[in-house]
Amino acid sequence: MKVLVTGGAGFIGSHIVEAYLQEGYEVIVVDNLSTGRIENLPAEVRFYLLDIKSREAAKLIRLEGPEVINHQAAQISVPLSTQDPAFDAKENILGTINLLTAAAEAGVRRFVFASTGGAIYGDTRGSKATESWPAAPESPYAQSKLSAEGYIRLLSKGKFSYAILRYSNVYGPRQIPHGEAGVVAIFSLALLEGKSVKVYTYPDMERGMVRDYVYVKDVARANILASSGRDNITVNISTGEGTPTLDLLEKLMKAAGKRVKYELAPPRPGDIRHSVLSPERARETLGWKAQTSLERGLKCTFDYFRRFR
Repeated sequence: MKVLVTGGAGFIGSHIVEAYLQEGYEVIVVDNLSTGRIENLPAEVRFYLLDIKSREAAKLIRLEGPEVINHQAAQISVPLSTQDPAFDAKENILGTINLLTAAAEAGVRRFVFASTGGAIYGDTRGSKATESWPAAPESPYAQSKLSAEGYIRLLSKGKFSYAILRYSNVYGPRQIPHGEAGVVAIFSLALLEGKSVKVYTYPDMERGMVRDYVYVKDVARANILASSGRDNITVNISTGEGTPTLDLLEKLMKAAGKRVKYELAPPRPGDIRHSVLSPERARETLGWKAQTSLERGLKCTFDYFRRFR
């Protein structure tokens, strides 16, 4: 089976590419390398340096005729989206529309989309958000991802099935210090360089904002499972466990055997107090469950940065 992965040279995308290869897929990668790295890709992958908004990317889909498109490419920075919402919308909405139009013309069977539960639901207020939780975007990034979901549901009708995966905060090897879970990469690099770090939080949250951290290889496995089947699904890919930022830092320091100083800082635009997602529908529909503990995942992530920074 042939799959085209957008953003396949990036942090999450490259792990998904590896998982597809292990399952025997023929893999094509489209990436503009704005944040991805060609070194992340195995040699047997066919790579095209293209922008997902371009005519060339649409033409490639029509020529290759993949059975599955896995769309990971995105503008992922919440702070950047607040600074330049138009750029964010072009990348995350118009880029997706271009791919959907080409997918319909090429006879694609399945469209898998990397969305965000960590941002779409807004503040989950101490609860675990299910997929029926009301959308409450608090940043242009979250709004653009929610809009892209709507276009997928609309433009896929009668043409192909889809799987929308709403990630919580993904972390792991090859992570870049941007996006929703960039804090793990930031803390890892600070530990290696002996620098202090900032913990962004609200005045009434002594341990920092709460997030649901899911390991990247577990996310890759979810993408493989979501690539088959005919049903249209929207599922959270998460652990269902919330971790305050200071708890995360302490677990990472323990894994690293090092300590750093930190200072509390006020929240940035778009920062959410509490974001934890229920993974139950993914378990029921995909047979998926996160298998990597936070302690183990943080150790693997720090070991990666220690070797390759």
